[in-house]
Amino acid sequence: MRRDVSGHGVDLSVEIGPLRLRNPVMPASGTFAEGLDKVLDFGRLGAVVLKTLTREVRHGNPLPRVVERPQGMINAIGIPSKGVPHFLEHVLPFYRGVDTPLVVSISAPTVDGFADLAAALTIAGVSAIEANISCPNIEEDGKAFAMSADVTERVTRALRSATDLPLWVKLTPNTGAVAEVAGAAEAAGADAVVVANTFLSMAIDITTFKPCLGNIMGGLSGPAIKPIVLRQVFQCAKVVDIPVIACGGIATAEDAIEYMLAGASAVQVGTATFLQPAVMRTIIDGLEAFCLRRDIPRITDLIGGVITAETDGPDVAWLEPVS
Repeated sequence: MRRDVSGHGVDLSVEIGPLRLRNPVMPASGTFAEGLDKVLDFGRLGAVVLKTLTREVRHGNPLPRVVERPQGMINAIGIPSKGVPHFLEHVLPFYRGVDTPLVVSISAPTVDGFADLAAALTIAGVSAIEANISCPNIEEDGKAFAMSADVTERVTRALRSATDLPLWVKLTPNTGAVAEVAGAAEAAGADAVVVANTFLSMAIDITTFKPCLGNIMGGLSGPAIKPIVLRQVFQCAKVVDIPVIACGGIATAEDAIEYMLAGASAVQVGTATFLQPAVMRTIIDGLEAFCLRRDIPRITDLIGGVITAETDGPDVAWLEPVS
């Protein structure tokens, strides 16, 4: 808990399943690395979510991999990974010195592959596993696991059987049934759902007439997607009892507050970190300042606080939109 000079406290802590985080702010997978310790105290974060890890070594997609667009960017990185042995020898030891829960993001092409990887990473130093099921499933003709509620339930059950660590399931926004998929993850034992990954997109260079990305298509992230993901978070929070972690276009404390009002218990910051490496610190400070200004004692009081019914009661005046 942080306190201002007048002695009023703001409790920024949140609970994500069995994990208690000091605040609701963390990086999105793939946008964070050890070198950021030069500009950001990792101990201030609610959690640290690492770049997605695969069992095998992966080199990623062909260049170019990133193209900027107004209010966002499209990336086709392709989940490059140095594999589990490199992670255990070189990455995990670094984070064992950080007093913040460590969340390892994993990806695999099959249900059994996910379970095998989760079991291998159920080790000391890992606080939770985030299963990136928005990746292609070769057993379903390459469709993302999270496109289907049935497949989501199957892979989540396999993961739940393979590990006793807290399990977060990261969903794809590229489905018309995101709330149904979130419910399937909950039914199969997930401790939280992350809503959501990037939107499948494309850009063309009108000088060369060629796709801007070597992989032709990639994932759109940044402020452009926030209104859509905000709607998806709201829909998912309505149907699940487990925490929803929002991910999509968060660059300011106001963005994070909006997501929490929609029902999110925590937020992940991605694209904004590329532009402002210490932006998560700014967001955490902004959340505290907002709560102090509105005399809100606990950040959790914001969760699901959006007002959808007409009211003129003064007891909810602190929930007015941020000016």
